[in-house]
Amino acid sequence: MPERPILVFDVNETLLDLDELRPTFDRIFNDPGALRLWFANLVTYSEALTLSGAYVPFTDIGGAVLRMLAATRDLTISDADGAELTERFAAMPPHPEVPAALRRLRDHGFRLFTLTNNSLEVSERQLERAGVVDLFERCFSVETVRRHKPAPEVYQGVAAALEADPGDICMIACHVWDTIGAAAAGWQAALILREGNAPLDVGPQPDYIGQDLDAIADRLIERYGGRGPDRGSDGGSDGG
Repeated sequence: MPERPILVFDVNETLLDLDELRPTFDRIFNDPGALRLWFANLVTYSEALTLSGAYVPFTDIGGAVLRMLAATRDLTISDADGAELTERFAAMPPHPEVPAALRRLRDHGFRLFTLTNNSLEVSERQLERAGVVDLFERCFSVETVRRHKPAPEVYQGVAAALEADPGDICMIACHVWDTIGAAAAGWQAALILREGNAPLDVGPQPDYIGQDLDAIADRLIERYGGRGPDRGSDGGSDGG
């Protein structure tokens, strides 16, 4: 049986449900597309700043993009609006299948880590409030290298910290830009098809694709860890 890869998880939207932020965006913008537009721009400008050689913390970029989006619609973001969004961002719940799927992977001998564009302090607080922080050996943040994903230095830094060959690490994310970055750095990659996310048929491709984390866990356990416990008994949902 081949050696199990080290599993490194993206956090925002991959593990935690971004829809927790929707009430704030609906109230401010009265537009069901505002949340997705904000998040897409947040990622775009984090990458643009990185390519320009500038580092700004992810949450600061998020606030600036929120104000930018409001300005295009002649709206003003109040301090209360910003505080509400910050609180909701810190309190995003895990997707329903995530806690049991993570435990199942850990019980099959996989080592679990996270890697996020957030600061380490923000990420650990998110995972603690979501009730899953204890399932991970360590949380990694891009603040260590001061470049946002998918910059190659981010993945290289994690591989060095883990003292692992890149090919022995698997990035699990619901964002194609993250799986592209990981695969380009020599990692394995798994893409979760959360709502609003789909494969891109150019560039480095993920090794695994699934509708949720249960589906990805099934593939990994089948390949590396045998059948193990029946996930139907731990509350997991069927994957696609």
